[in-house]
This record gives sequence, structure tokens and C-alpha cells, in this order.
Amino acid sequence: MKIWLTALLALALIPAKAQDKDNKVTVSGSVMSDILIPQSDKRIGTEDTDDWAETNTYADVSIMSKYVDAGARFEFTQYPLPGFEDKFKGWGVPNVYVKGKYKWAELTLGTYYEQFGSGFILRTYEERSLGLDNSLLGARLVLKPYKGITIKALSGKQRRYWAINHGLVSGADVEFNLEEWIKPMLDKGIFLTVGGSWVNKYEASEDIMTDATHKLNLPEYVNAFDFRVNLQAKGFGILGEYAWKTEDPSFDNGYIYRKGNVAMLSASYSKRGLSVLLQAKRSDNMSFRSRRSTIGISSYINHLPAFTMEHTYTLAALYPYATNPDGEWAYQAEAGYKIKRHTFLGGKYGMDIKVNFSHVSAIQQRGDGGMGTDGYASSFWKWGYGTVLKDDEGNIIAKRDKTYYQDLNVQIEKKFTKSFKLNLMYMNQLYNKTIVEGHGGFVHSDIFIGEGKYQFNKKFTLRGEFQYLTTKDDQGDWLFALLELSMLPNWMFTVSDEYNCGETNIHYYQGYVTFNYGAHRLQLGYGRTRAGYNCSGGVCRFVPASKGVTLSYNYNF
Repeated sequence: MKIWLTALLALALIPAKAQDKDNKVTVSGSVMSDILIPQSDKRIGTEDTDDWAETNTYADVSIMSKYVDAGARFEFTQYPLPGFEDKFKGWGVPNVYVKGKYKWAELTLGTYYEQFGSGFILRTYEERSLGLDNSLLGARLVLKPYKGITIKALSGKQRRYWAINHGLVSGADVEFNLEEWIKPMLDKGIFLTVGGSWVNKYEASEDIMTDATHKLNLPEYVNAFDFRVNLQAKGFGILGEYAWKTEDPSFDNGYIYRKGNVAMLSASYSKRGLSVLLQAKRSDNMSFRSRRSTIGISSYINHLPAFTMEHTYTLAALYPYATNPDGEWAYQAEAGYKIKRHTFLGGKYGMDIKVNFSHVSAIQQRGDGGMGTDGYASSFWKWGYGTVLKDDEGNIIAKRDKTYYQDLNVQIEKKFTKSFKLNLMYMNQLYNKTIVEGHGGFVHSDIFIGEGKYQFNKKFTLRGEFQYLTTKDDQGDWLFALLELSMLPNWMFTVSDEYNCGETNIHYYQGYVTFNYGAHRLQLGYGRTRAGYNCSGGVCRFVPASKGVTLSYNYNF
């Protein structure tokens, strides 16, 4: 394996040196390894395993020169961390590419990632915390023939864990930066970008039966289109984007023949001490996969971002939202204001206030023709109640309320002295657990968070968190506390406890020692991790409870 990788990268460098003997060649890469030595804990419900250790390990190397780049990634997930599917198990070099560059043209052969616009019809990316990698294996061409014009064309097959889907994904994108052509716009700081995209998925038909004797006539070609306009003028910005998709029966939509679409409008304004963001998005039947029968988070060609705040505090992220591919109305508004220094509220150092509100609801769905039909009808502007959940006998189990998720939070950051800083947050959350997780009804919670940081000197800093979540639903109230001592430049010590003081009365304690040296970071820990959802960008994976010794190593060069 090492010999093969060395030979590949050496071949990539030969043409570069032949073209220019003085050409500078740079090598970069990284190593990331997370290891768990699991212990059984019936109290928190850990899964049984015969593995003495579990690990997700990655090693990347890239070589860059004036005319040729090349890279490869080695992965070892034969004994993966808890929460990853059996198909995630394996090891090898799934990512290899060579990229040629000359003047205004760039050609990539091998595996690559790409995004058109906001990703409504194409976004391939890697998110290791979720175990998600939907890269394409094939060719991508990028052309910049004239200032302000970028043209992309690609074709390839999509990675699905350690396999490659049979479906072929092809597409093209063109983007015009009009300020490059109109000098008065550039002089006044006005930037206007117009773009359009097309993506085609080819997938051979398969036998999907509607009953014992009839099967669906599945389209082998599915086309998707995207159009967008982005205007930036000094502190003001507005982005409008619309995408649509032809008939695409799949497991996600119950094999109906309804077309899909998504529309988004986002406006922002910022000046010194003030920022405002307003966003709205409506999606309808926009699940787009390279393999129609896939379930879970794999094989997505596109990405529908969640218009909700991605929280980093532990209890604020206890009930995270996952974008509903069936359809949703999503709204988000955010305002930030800095109170000036030497005022009554601002004091000596000023004070930052941020308010964020997000709301996600069902779209209207009238009727339900079922498999093999056009599905439902829907008025663009109307909210709805989604689908009624029924058991095998047709009895109603739960009615999906029109509200999927709602979050109102207020954050205050204030520096009191040169050494002490305090962050406060209040959050009111409404979480439709039935929609996101398939069961559980509504969870209405109030969350209070305080974070303080005291810097003793240039080397020693102590940070503490206290969080309280109160709810009458699900498992009831939670408490979380954390202390973290940083000793620059090398050491950090962390202890925390997440305690359910409602239904289970279980402590999820953790302790970590972190050592940093140059580009190396090593962390050793021990404790419990509760079961729950890990989310990023509206995509979520369920992670089971675990306990044991953890070891994490990161190195960048």
C-alpha cells in the first residue's frame, strides 16, 4: 500500500518538474485518529461489542505544484466508533485524485467534491463526525475563459461507504460576476453574481412492485436545475435561489411521481456594531439520491441546509433539528448589536447582544395517491399538517403537527474586567420528536446557560459552564457543568458532568487531558456519553450510549 501511494504521487510530480525545473512543490497532509476502548455499562445502555478497541482513523496527503496537484486519503474504519453502520466498516484508499492546471483551465481525475450554488441540486462533501462522504469518482473540468466567468462540468459515480453506486451523476454550472464587466459597480463596492446549474442522474430501472403482479415504470434519467442571484452592496446582501427536479420516485417519497422544488430568499445587513439576517426557504419533495432505494444519510447528491442555529452548548444541542426532505417551510431571523463602551449598559468594555429565532413547519399536502401516483397536491404559500401516522390496521397513532421545530434564543456577552468575561444565554425550544426521530411527540423546553472565563495571566485560563434544561416532556430536566483549565502553550484539563435529574437520574461524567505541541494534538479521556443525535448542517446520525477510555490524535503538516 505504501509503495503504491508513493508511486502514484511520484508520477503526478514528474510532469510538473518537466514543465518548469524551478517549479515549487509543496506537500501537506493530516492525520486524525479517534479511538475508544469500550466498557459495558448497563445503566446507560451501551451496546455489546467483541472489539477491545474501536477507531475511525484518516490520513491525507496532498502534493501541489504550479501545473499538477495530486492527493490520496487512507482510511481505517474496520472497527468503527459506536453509531456507524456495518457498511462503514473497512480500510483502504477510497480517495485518490490528480489535478492538472494550465492558465484558465483545471481538470481533475479521480475523486473530488463539488457544490453548485447553495447545494440544492449538487453538494458532495465529507463530514467525518457523521461518517458522511458522498464524493464523486470521475472527472471535473473548471474553466475561467474570461474575467467574471466560471464554467464547471463534471461526471462521475458516487461513493457509498466502501462501494460505488452504479448511478451516473453528471452536471454543469456557469456563474457570472457582473461587477468584473461593469467598472462603476466595482468602484462603488457593488457585487452581482448570477448563476445557473444542471444535474442529471442516470440509474437503471429496477423491480419495484406495487402488488404481486405490477411493477413501477421508473425513469432512468432524472434532471435537476438551479438558478440564483446574489447581490452584495457595501453592508447589504441578498441571495435568491430556486431549484426544481423532474419525476424521481424513490424510497424517500414512497415512490411517487411528483416533481420537486426548493426556493430560498436570504437578506443580510451589517455595519459597525449591528448585524441583521432574514431567511426563508420552502422545499417540496427534494430528496435527490444517486441510488433511489437507499435509506439513511448516504447517497445524497444534494443538500438542503437547515435554517436553524447550530448550537455548540451541550444542552442547547440536546434536541437538534434535521432537515425534512419530504418538504418544509423554514424561517430564520437573527440580529446582533454591540452596546458601545462607556455607556450605562456597555460599561468599560461594551456588551454584545444577539437574538436568533427559527421556525420550521410542514408544507400543505392535499391527498395522497400512494405508490405509483403523482402523490399529493400542495399550495406554495400554505402550511399544512403533514402526514398522519397510522398502524398496520389503519388506526391513527399520531398526527404530525404543522410545527416541526422552533427556537428562540438570546445571548449576551460582556467583558467585566481585563481578566473576566461572562456569556449568558436563554433558549426556548419546541422540538417535534415524532418528525425528527419517528416517535416521542413534542418536547417543549427552556434552557439557561452561563459561561465564565477568567484569565489569571498569559498562560493560565479557567473556563466554566453551567447549563440547565427544564421540560415536562421526554426524560425531563437536565443539568450540565464543566470546568476547563488551559495552561499555555501545551496543556488543557477538562472535567464535565451531564446529569438527567428528571426521569433517569444518570450522570454522564467525562474527564480529558489534552496536550498540544506544534502541529500535534493528543487528547486522553474517560467517561460516559449519552445516546442521542449528532447533527451538522441539518443532517443527523443517531449515536448510541458509550463508556470507556478515549484517545484522540491530530497532526497537520
